[in-house]
Amino acid sequence: MPQFRTERLGQTIQEKIGSLILEGKIKDSRVNNFLSITKVNVSKDLSFADVYVSDIRGKINEKEVEGLQSAAGFIQSQLAAVMHIRKIPRLRFHVDKSITDSFDLIKKIEKLVDAQTEEPGAKGEGSSRD
Repeated sequence: MPQFRTERLGQTIQEKIGSLILEGKIKDSRVNNFLSITKVNVSKDLSFADVYVSDIRGKINEKEVEGLQSAAGFIQSQLAAVMHIRKIPRLRFHVDKSITDSFDLIKKIEKLVDAQTEEPGAKGEGSSRD
């Protein structure tokens, strides 16, 4: 199967699951509207789709992902109603900590920059040329 087709299928799955979460159609109490689908990798034979989930508030726990996993049958039936393919991939949900890690990295960089600018003798201070 051409790679562009699996990528396009992954994008469609990502959009549809995102809209199901946003519209509140997934009734599991562990699933909240702040969850975001960051990436979907569909296997070449279309048997599996690895769905990576993050929380836009920056904190995600395994219970939220377990809620999505328990609703996987419902989500697959909703995908089947929209997508016209012979076989809907089996969904496997995973925590995506890349957004949280990115925020942490930015905070560390900001602390280093602040510490460097507060440091005496930083960048040209105290040095004079005659």
